[in-house]
Amino acid sequence: MRDYKNNIMAIVNSDDYKPMTIDEFKESFNVDDSDEFKDLVKTLVSLEESGKLYRTKKDKYMKVPDSNRVKGTLSMHKRGFGFLRAEDEEIEDIFIPPTGVNGALDGDTVLVEVEEKSRGDNSEGHVISIIERGVTKLVGEYNASEHFGFVVPDSKTFKTDIFIPRNQNLGAINGHKVLVEITKFPDSGSHDNPEGHIIQILGHKNDPGVDILSIIYQHGIDIEFPEDVLKQAEEIPEEINQEDTKGRVDLRDEFTITIDGADAKDLDDAVSVTKLDNGNYELTVSIADVSHYVTEDSPIDKEAYERGTSVYLVDRVIPMIPHRLSNGICSLNPHVDRLSLSCRMEFNPQGKAINHEIFESVINSDYRMTYKNVNLMLEDEDAAVISEFKEVYPRLKEAEELAQILRNKREKRGAIDFDFDEAAVAVGEDGTPEDIVLRNRGTGEKMIEEFMLAANETVAEHFYWMDVPFMYRIHEDPKEEKLSKFFDFLTGFGVVVKGKGNQIHPHALQEIIEEVKGRPEEMVIATLMLRSMQQAKYSPESLGHFGLSTEYYTHFTSPIRRYPDLIVHRLIREYLIQGKTDAKTIRHNKSILPDIAKHTSERERRAQDAERDTDDLKKAEFMMKHVGEKFEGVVAGVMNFGMFVELPNTIEGLVHVSHMTDDHYNFNERAMAMIGERTGTMYRIGDKVEIEVIGVNLDERLIDFKVVGMPERKPRERRRGPVEIKGNKKEKTRSREKKGSFKKGGGSRNPSAKKPFYKGAPKKGKRK
Repeated sequence: MRDYKNNIMAIVNSDDYKPMTIDEFKESFNVDDSDEFKDLVKTLVSLEESGKLYRTKKDKYMKVPDSNRVKGTLSMHKRGFGFLRAEDEEIEDIFIPPTGVNGALDGDTVLVEVEEKSRGDNSEGHVISIIERGVTKLVGEYNASEHFGFVVPDSKTFKTDIFIPRNQNLGAINGHKVLVEITKFPDSGSHDNPEGHIIQILGHKNDPGVDILSIIYQHGIDIEFPEDVLKQAEEIPEEINQEDTKGRVDLRDEFTITIDGADAKDLDDAVSVTKLDNGNYELTVSIADVSHYVTEDSPIDKEAYERGTSVYLVDRVIPMIPHRLSNGICSLNPHVDRLSLSCRMEFNPQGKAINHEIFESVINSDYRMTYKNVNLMLEDEDAAVISEFKEVYPRLKEAEELAQILRNKREKRGAIDFDFDEAAVAVGEDGTPEDIVLRNRGTGEKMIEEFMLAANETVAEHFYWMDVPFMYRIHEDPKEEKLSKFFDFLTGFGVVVKGKGNQIHPHALQEIIEEVKGRPEEMVIATLMLRSMQQAKYSPESLGHFGLSTEYYTHFTSPIRRYPDLIVHRLIREYLIQGKTDAKTIRHNKSILPDIAKHTSERERRAQDAERDTDDLKKAEFMMKHVGEKFEGVVAGVMNFGMFVELPNTIEGLVHVSHMTDDHYNFNERAMAMIGERTGTMYRIGDKVEIEVIGVNLDERLIDFKVVGMPERKPRERRRGPVEIKGNKKEKTRSREKKGSFKKGGGSRNPSAKKPFYKGAPKKGKRK
């Protein structure tokens, strides 16, 4: 028996070791012989049994730690406590109390010692060293004094003001929103402030547009492109070189259209659908060939990687690549030749893909259609629009047939469809919110969605079976604890779930959505279901997509605005077009893909946070015009300090417990309800309630509601005055407040109690 023990432990003890599977150890040791493989497995089992290694839920081997110290990133809460997000994803978050932060700040990489008594679930620890500072630039408001100044950060999780020495303020004055760079951090455990200098003045806090600009910089998003990127973009021609069309499949004579929103300028995808004589359907999805122009390690590529994704805010788009490319030569504009990568699929009448091919192409889009016009034709049968696009209409009808077949197939296999209405904030030229517009997915939107899903699945499965390093979009199974809690909540609505939290099929969750459709609590239940799931992300491993109920999925269809799609195109070109599957190429791709997947997943979350923050800000600003008005909403969440109510336009506000004045309300976590102690009145998730808007806090993006019909709380009167004697009877004439019924931990009834900060509902966009 070959003993791999020393070699395995040498790998595991290395500083850069990342948990490995048996197959990865096998590849590392170049094990080909079956007997040697058995020896390797036996050695790993022996090390596991001896307590030197342990195997994670994903069958990866980790070293048993010599101590209870864990390295990770500190994520602070505005109330002063935090959580350690461990480097090892197998380790659950560790709670860090305010007394255990030890001078560390939000975003720092730290080493935490876990309390022995808390090992396992609900671990608690304290910071013992700060390895690397995570945040060096912040947005905040400048406050000046005679000899120095301070910047108060906008971030509620960065709890410390930054000291600005004399002559380091760039001329800022009181009230300016500024970008500050921290140049000196206090020593661990010190109570000193960080020190920095102002590197950019964004404008006065009351100037139009500065509010959103502050959010952009607060999230570390760059607006302007570096000079070398713009220079490279200028060197790229505005029209394609006909030499570049050689060797490509010529689809310019094939009837092709794009379908997008009316205001879209970066057109990623074009489609062509034909019903074949054999009764099958041929779908060709052609995607802008961004990788032809954005080559690996070029200035544009490096900047696109750093950005990771385009960011869509209420009043602007911050693109991943310069507009010259995204709106120009890379955009599949009508009546011009464009380079593309195409995925052609043949589907039978049951929606099964029986053939497919992936190839370089050149197209010339015949029509630039909008969702509005497509929906007018397919849903409303608008004669005028049908007449205007009489060449397109019969093709759209065939496309609609295929889309419905594909949709039925997805539903049958159990894919979950969160059919939310999306809310968009319409703003004026000065950034003032003018309206909240609800957008629902029409036939056109659903049709293009089906075609993009089909292409993404086909491409992913193709390269999975090629067994080469690839970039996948994964959505792991929900965690049992979260799902079980959600199922417990559903029982209060009479909804019974088939299956258990650890073996649930997505089809059971789709049945829940269908069961509650049309009920007042429909949106709330769907939102809570969404929150009980894990977040989709990018990965070099094909772990499946739970929400779509598919084993293989990637992002191939939007390389103009998503860096992983650009990587997928690059891999397609290497493997299929150039035929490069040699060991050197495989090693290179295997080495770079994990970091790209991690980085782009983080950049996606950053973009989502910025989008949500700008939406919340503008929704709060919009509601300032409606203070004193009454609306009907639905209870969307319940906490010990009050309940959140969501209005039909998706705006969410808080009814603080101090404003629930007709009784003393206690929070019942199991029922997810506020229950009146005296009257038994219950407010639970999904209940309709009429509210009045009583205030807006723009700084914290907080909207305050109160329930209509509840009495105003009277201020407590001081006891004063003598006891008056009338005849033989004593009468107390002192005015008293009736004693309330208080329970320990039941919450404050003080109307001036500080209201906890909260953020409104997350943007309900689809990110599959």
